[in-house]
Amino acid sequence: MLKNKTILLIITGGIAAYKSLDLIRRLRELGAEVRPVMTKSSAQFVTPLSVSALSESKVYGELFSLTDESEMGHIRLAREADLIIVCPASADFITKICRGIGDDLASTLMLAADTKMLIAPAMNVKMWENGATSDNVRTLKTRGHHFVGPDVGSMACGEIGAGRLADIEEIAQKSVRLLNPSEKLKDKHVLITAGPTHEPIDPVRYMANNSSGKQGHAIAVACVDAGMKVTLVMGPSHLEDVPGADVIHVSSALEMHEACMGLMPADVAICCAAVADWRPESPGKQKIKKEENTDHWDIRFIKNPDILRDLSMHKKRPKVVIGFAAETDKVEANVKQKLLKKNCDALVVNEISDWHDPFGSDNNQVGWVTNKGHEPWPLITKQEVAQRLLDKLEEMI
Repeated sequence: MLKNKTILLIITGGIAAYKSLDLIRRLRELGAEVRPVMTKSSAQFVTPLSVSALSESKVYGELFSLTDESEMGHIRLAREADLIIVCPASADFITKICRGIGDDLASTLMLAADTKMLIAPAMNVKMWENGATSDNVRTLKTRGHHFVGPDVGSMACGEIGAGRLADIEEIAQKSVRLLNPSEKLKDKHVLITAGPTHEPIDPVRYMANNSSGKQGHAIAVACVDAGMKVTLVMGPSHLEDVPGADVIHVSSALEMHEACMGLMPADVAICCAAVADWRPESPGKQKIKKEENTDHWDIRFIKNPDILRDLSMHKKRPKVVIGFAAETDKVEANVKQKLLKKNCDALVVNEISDWHDPFGSDNNQVGWVTNKGHEPWPLITKQEVAQRLLDKLEEMI
């Protein structure tokens, strides 16, 4: 999958540096030539000898090497690579990339490069959440740099949160996607809906659900990586806009419906949003006060339009329409009925239970359902769900 591809791997300082050894092994299994570059601080966590042995390559580290720089080695290294991976990427190194600082070989390579870059951050949760780091990452994304992770979990320092290095297989597979974009999916226009909807009760209250928008966001990122033209219609969410995608922000189901219908025609529609089935019939124009002599509040609800069904029935229907469904009981029967009723080509089904609640989580366990049957998928990251979905989409296209 990576045969005849040259990957420049930059290893920066951090406890996760030891995982770069496993990444080297995996990339070479996939057929890539790996040329490693180590910062001085990374050598405190992993030895150049180990890196050299696994990559079967010289380890580069000195900007002012007499032998390497006699032929402008840092320029050659940067230009000969098909992909540059920074794994792990420390907060300090991310700052250098963002600010254009080139005070060592690794940072100078990033300045001299004109190829694709994949950055895998790993750091303490507070460092990742720091406003300076957030601003730097946001800037790099707008410049077209690709990111993978970080994951959420326990860290070497004992704290728990976002900052763990992404799974090595996830980094390897994202590398494959960046270097081998699908010709079938390239330039296809995909409409994606994501996040919840807020249905107003009055100016200060609304009805909503627990959707974070993470799964739809991950799908949009994967589609951008695949070279597709992506329009993401996003309900209320704290997630950043997907670089490379046209993002339309909406609040209610009616707004999302209007946006989606106005985007036809499209080649593909993926309806991942958790759209409210109902909305208050007559939202209050002012805040509805609590009456002292009343213990009940009756609200009359009316149905919201069915975005998935209306896209599937549209006169300019996308060639492929995929929906998401959340079920709590009679899953198989409900999904079969929904597949027919919605007239879509496939459903990705979440079974909500005491042991599995995907809302807000970074992982998901779903089933792929078509008129040919039900294919269960294991518990995997939402990024991996997105990639599996793209694999299915490529087959359908």
